[in-house]
Amino acid sequence: MITLLDRASRPLVKRILNIYVRPYAGWVVQAMLWMVLAAAMSAIFASLVQPVLDDVLINHKDHLVLPLAIGVMLCFVLRGVATYMQTVLMNRTGQHIVSDIQNHVFGHLMGLDIAYFHKNASGTLLSRLTADTSVMRNAVAEGLTNLGKNTLTLFLLVGVMFWRDWALALACFIIFPITATFVSKLGKRLRKLSTRTQEGLAEMAALLTQTFQGIRQVKAYGREGWEVARMKSKIDDVRNLNIKNVRTGTINAPVNDTLVGLCVFGLILYGGHEAREGSLTPGALMSFITAFLMSYEPMKKIAKVNNTLQIGLGAAARVFEIIDTRPTVISGPEKPEMPNPSVRFENVIFGYEGGDGPALDGANFTADAGRVTALVGPSGGGKSTILNLLLRFYDPQAGRILIDGHDIKAMDIGHMRGHIALVSQDITIFDDTALANIAYGREGASEAEVLEAAKAAHAHEFISALPNGYQTRLGENGVSLSGGQRQRIALARAFLKNAPILLLDEATSALDAESEALVQESLGRLQAGRTTLVIAHRLSTIKHASRILLVDKGRVAEEGTHDTLLARGGAYAALYARNQLGGQVAA
Repeated sequence: MITLLDRASRPLVKRILNIYVRPYAGWVVQAMLWMVLAAAMSAIFASLVQPVLDDVLINHKDHLVLPLAIGVMLCFVLRGVATYMQTVLMNRTGQHIVSDIQNHVFGHLMGLDIAYFHKNASGTLLSRLTADTSVMRNAVAEGLTNLGKNTLTLFLLVGVMFWRDWALALACFIIFPITATFVSKLGKRLRKLSTRTQEGLAEMAALLTQTFQGIRQVKAYGREGWEVARMKSKIDDVRNLNIKNVRTGTINAPVNDTLVGLCVFGLILYGGHEAREGSLTPGALMSFITAFLMSYEPMKKIAKVNNTLQIGLGAAARVFEIIDTRPTVISGPEKPEMPNPSVRFENVIFGYEGGDGPALDGANFTADAGRVTALVGPSGGGKSTILNLLLRFYDPQAGRILIDGHDIKAMDIGHMRGHIALVSQDITIFDDTALANIAYGREGASEAEVLEAAKAAHAHEFISALPNGYQTRLGENGVSLSGGQRQRIALARAFLKNAPILLLDEATSALDAESEALVQESLGRLQAGRTTLVIAHRLSTIKHASRILLVDKGRVAEEGTHDTLLARGGAYAALYARNQLGGQVAA
């Protein structure tokens, strides 16, 4: 079958075999032994046609009736058992292989940096992990199950044909290279069509994800009809591609049937003449024709397997695109102790891909250990970028970032992030229980610890009032919660993590005045003794900060305490004056 694959496909097939099939070589070998038995039974049955016809029906050798009948029966029984065993073994192998690929892909995705997820729609990645791997499962299962068996069966049946009449077999053999050439060309077209189809499915998944995530906006702006029209266009495109796939994949059937019909026509004419001349017995002729007709079935199945393999290889190529993507943020080897986790940015320069100029342009500052440092300034000034770089979501193009004097690039990422708790303005609530959502903050946390964290974040009261308390599922992204409740769940995670460095990205922005008063008290306790960086809009968040950094155009334009910056009468004082009526210091 490999000969039917183009050169570009062979490295992909070898890669799948070497990495994913080799661990299950024992099952494959067992299945192949059953395949040999099934193929042998087909060939033996074709051979038994001659003595049944010549010895029993023509020469009336009655003593052979029972042995031949038993032999034919055993051929079918053993072939059935062998087919069952090899199908079960190969299907099990295929399922394990694809689950290994899915685990590998998902694990690899988790190791990629955040920029990859910004460049690739979540729906597209979902399609790669589910739809494409499902296509691969079908290709692997059918390829392993049917390819070996049918190839062996075809080989043995051709052997029977040569045994009966080698000259006649050579004459018929012309059908095989013609069919193989046709199938090979057909497979290339199928692979292209399959790639386009799977890409269409990925676009559908991306559009569905985008629409469901933005359903509030869809409803609010009355865009339901427009979204339906967009989805209809995608669905119609996939439908038309699937129709082309079926039409292309089945075109080989009439071509092969025509070729076989011509061969049988010639066999009957030539074989009948040879039988009348006495150079070929009727039994030998019928045995030959039986072997030829039986060989047509595995030949058709091989053609079908080729179609499935081509579609699967197209899916595999897309899956391996993910696996071959290398992360740009590389974890270091160091896991230092950091008893005094001050944070220092030294001349840091960073720009987002496709952005207009650098987001940080020579940023220099120090956030003292155990103190609160507030970041304020106009939108787009670089405040969130500072937190993103500190978490190593990205690496700067120049400069260094140090925690307790250690360059974060040299640190193990998991170790470093284990020292940091983040509460972001973009809150993620998982479709799980309230207990599990808070416990996400620290692996292995006990229920008692979760409850203490919830109480510290003033979330315990509203969680206890839910229908099933802490066992209540909160829905996708906390759809059943208010903005303030979602924020307090996020704060509870930070309390539970108990990390020495705390990052608050507008952590109280969604709270009403009453909730904010409660949370500010909790935040005061949480910040005590921790290195805290706060991106602040509300005055109440930054008024008592140890240091305030005014970040503008990627640089720290001013720094000091609230009172000293106001007294200086510079950019911070002007920003404060513009926003004090709204109780905010940053836009």
